[in-house]
Amino acid sequence: MKKARNEMTLVFLSRSANEAFSRSAAAAFFSQLDPTVEELADIKTAVSEAVTNCIVHAYRDRLGKIRLTARIYEGGEIYIQIKDSGCGIPDVKQAMEPLFTTCETGERAGLGFAVMQSFMDKVSVRSAPGKGTTVTLRKTLNARPGDEAAG
Repeated sequence: MKKARNEMTLVFLSRSANEAFSRSAAAAFFSQLDPTVEELADIKTAVSEAVTNCIVHAYRDRLGKIRLTARIYEGGEIYIQIKDSGCGIPDVKQAMEPLFTTCETGERAGLGFAVMQSFMDKVSVRSAPGKGTTVTLRKTLNARPGDEAAG
């Protein structure tokens, strides 16, 4: 296992206002790598989707805690983990299919995981019904001159 050059962890309640907070906090943390505007937008969008899934699906009509861990590795590799202790996903493979949703009101498009996959290099999901879900996002940012000196 590689050793992270830098790391942070946030724990916050599954309130909708915290979706914007988590997205901004992740972007601020990774800004030390001097990402492009597009890379920063990709990170913010993927984090937003993962946290929104926790708020809307994992905890549904109750509050719970969401843990966001962000790490930076050599070579501009970033790692983001979003973890909840909510209801869990019975069939992860099915849940990751575009347009699949458990939302019965028709308000959700079922594209959260597809959006995460389109903006990250790798998305993995572990879940157990009644125990919660962990989404791990990975991406390598384009190296710029002086990146290695930042360590």
